[in-house]
Amino acid sequence: MEYEQMLPRRPYLFRAIYDWILDNQLTPYILVNTTVPGVQVPRQFIQNNQIVLNIAPHSVGQYLANNDQIEFNARFSGVSEHIIVPMEALVSIYTRENGMGMGFHDEPQYEMQREKSSNPTTQTDKKPANPFRVIK
Repeated sequence: MEYEQMLPRRPYLFRAIYDWILDNQLTPYILVNTTVPGVQVPRQFIQNNQIVLNIAPHSVGQYLANNDQIEFNARFSGVSEHIIVPMEALVSIYTRENGMGMGFHDEPQYEMQREKSSNPTTQTDKKPANPFRVIK
């Protein structure tokens, strides 16, 4: 199997580093590229198309991380917000206390996803027209 056909590594590496940070009783932060489609964060806290988020268990609620995204609830200036970070938007995960962690490079699987979503569908991808019409 070619590398491009495999699942992206990012979600697996993210979860491993997240667990490692928590096991060391440190605070996990993530750096997010807010230009990626699907990112849902409070816009007023974005700087230079990025946002840093504290994802420590005591700071977030309803945390869920799967192969597609990281999702949780958090408070910003006292206001509860629902946060969604597609894995493609994850730039790095690191500790607040000493900066140890991991940065992520772009992976071809995410590039192929972007190309698919930005290219219009071809004629063969479209459903055939319905030959029946409703006449009123």
